[in-house]
Amino acid sequence: MTADQHQPPGAAPGQVEIVGVRGIGEVRPGDDIAALLKDAGLRDGDILVVTSKIVSKAEGRIREAPDRAKAIEDETDRVVARRGDTVISQTRHGFVMAAAGVDASNTDPGTVLLLPEDPDASARRIRAGLAHRVGVIVSDTFGRPWRQGLTDVAIGAAGVTALADFRGAADTHGNPLSATVTALVDEVASAAELVKGKLDGVPVAIVRGLSHLVTEDDGPGVRPLVRPADEDMFRFGSRDVVFARRTIRAFGDRPVDPEAVRRAVAAGIAAPAPHHTTPWRFVLVESAATRMRLVDAMREAWIADLRGDGFTEESIAKRVRRGDVLRDAPYLVVPCLVMEGSHTYRDDRRNAAEREMFVVATGAGVENFLVQLAVEGLGSAWVSSTMFCRPVVREVLDLPQEWDPMGCVAIGHAAAPPRDRAPRDPRDFYVTR
Repeated sequence: MTADQHQPPGAAPGQVEIVGVRGIGEVRPGDDIAALLKDAGLRDGDILVVTSKIVSKAEGRIREAPDRAKAIEDETDRVVARRGDTVISQTRHGFVMAAAGVDASNTDPGTVLLLPEDPDASARRIRAGLAHRVGVIVSDTFGRPWRQGLTDVAIGAAGVTALADFRGAADTHGNPLSATVTALVDEVASAAELVKGKLDGVPVAIVRGLSHLVTEDDGPGVRPLVRPADEDMFRFGSRDVVFARRTIRAFGDRPVDPEAVRRAVAAGIAAPAPHHTTPWRFVLVESAATRMRLVDAMREAWIADLRGDGFTEESIAKRVRRGDVLRDAPYLVVPCLVMEGSHTYRDDRRNAAEREMFVVATGAGVENFLVQLAVEGLGSAWVSSTMFCRPVVREVLDLPQEWDPMGCVAIGHAAAPPRDRAPRDPRDFYVTR
């Protein structure tokens, strides 16, 4: 494939003109935006950039909201980060933006504007109502995590090329381009904002000179610009990352990246521990044969114990079935406690407390490990039953006697999205003195 094949259709423009459309007036629910633009002076090949606020108003996406926070919560699919009253949310459209796009500006007091239900569909409807062959972009304002200031981007599009993919081409020096994908509709939306402004009452702009980006059909809209979750290196904000950890009991066939597990171990050993010790050891069970030997040996030990306790075979089968998550997982890790550096005292009370300190530190390391697995996009389930058959685990994994297995972590890619957490009120779990 040649470099020319990566270019958008047609020749690159020598000049671009951006014209603000004035005189539209206040948009009300039920208004036809295309009809409002019949005298805008559109020409074939133009790109029309429409601020999402007037699209929301025309579509009745106005909500009585004395409490804006509740509207944000209702429009949020996932909280990415919080700081004070600022919430960065992912909407059901897949957009990651401040306040889930809920806007209290340019609307009547006591109301807020929500994003259009389907901005791509909104762009298609506007385009269908226009007499000329144009592209339509619905824009909104986004912040950037690593830069100050806001800019407009496309949240909906129809009839315009969204991306220019230059991967596989070479630059003027012959260097191969491996990651260059240009968000054309975002660039056009940002340029249009220069004439629309935030306070000038100009909600629509015409961008002229980019006819090579205008397509015959409506196209896929902005969906190609929304980064899939498994490609998002910054999916979780620091304040909410702990809540990303979920217990996953059904895994897909996709293999686990061993380096991701090793990075999770690095997070595990960053946990606090008594006496400046390092009480954590992680056994990475990467061999499928070893995993099966371990799971089978633990199962036999569990069954023997349960029979000795007088459980019925039906009850035993039910209890043992809980360990199936270990059998089905493509990767297992056995966290272990070591007491190196612990102190020995004259009485059993203090010696018991010393061990408890090390157990707590190991738990902190395991929690760090589980959270980092979630950051890496991996699901996990911590199964504590190794502690009922420690000698068996040591024998199968050929571990030193002083290594104390503290559970087994099943790891893999979740076969389905996890269920919502059961609601818990933190006030039920603390007292104030």
